[in-house]
Amino acid sequence: MLLLAGPAAAIECRLALALALDVSSSVDAEEDALQRRGLAAALIAPEVQRAFFAADLAVALAVYEWSGRYNQALLIDWQMIEGPATLLRLAEAIGTSKRSHNEFPTAMGYALGYGATLLERGPDCLQRTIDMAGDGVNNEGFSPQRAYIEFPFDGVTVNGLVVNAADFESEVTVIEFYRNKVIHGPGAFLEIAQGFEDYERAMRRKLERELRPRAVGVLDRHRAAGPG
Repeated sequence: MLLLAGPAAAIECRLALALALDVSSSVDAEEDALQRRGLAAALIAPEVQRAFFAADLAVALAVYEWSGRYNQALLIDWQMIEGPATLLRLAEAIGTSKRSHNEFPTAMGYALGYGATLLERGPDCLQRTIDMAGDGVNNEGFSPQRAYIEFPFDGVTVNGLVVNAADFESEVTVIEFYRNKVIHGPGAFLEIAQGFEDYERAMRRKLERELRPRAVGVLDRHRAAGPG
């Protein structure tokens, strides 16, 4: 497990974004390497960097791995993204990281619960988002729907990134599962990667959309704070 510094201080930011990587047994070593390198490359892509720094308020980022019921691992604790150098440092850490588990099933409800708890102790931001990426449906433990009932998801958006399976039937099943059971909250959406080779492109597209500033929320917060 790779940890970079401690939790960020509770300062104002526009978005707390927790990225969740699937390391369940359906993801082999080559696919895992593709998703780590893909995420690392997406974070420093020019369009994604522009989205990170498109507003005065900063973005806070955390990354964790998930698989079985009790197999979540924090890869990067909350970091305030203050400039391109911070993104480059985090991208290098992600791209060279090693998975914590490789033999456990897909316990997505537990992964979502972990993400909600991570957001609860994170910095105070205008929006809070969990980004669930994976190539399969929940097959262990409680469901995503139960997680949304039992854990603090009020005001939290959960977006999805589905990695298409090799056969059409499985592919449709996973997409429909994410669409109907996983994405959750205000503005939630689903992005689809055509295999792990397409992970980087899909992640770039998704991050750019997630990071786009929500002008109304920012203005409302500043109005509430008053002049000066």
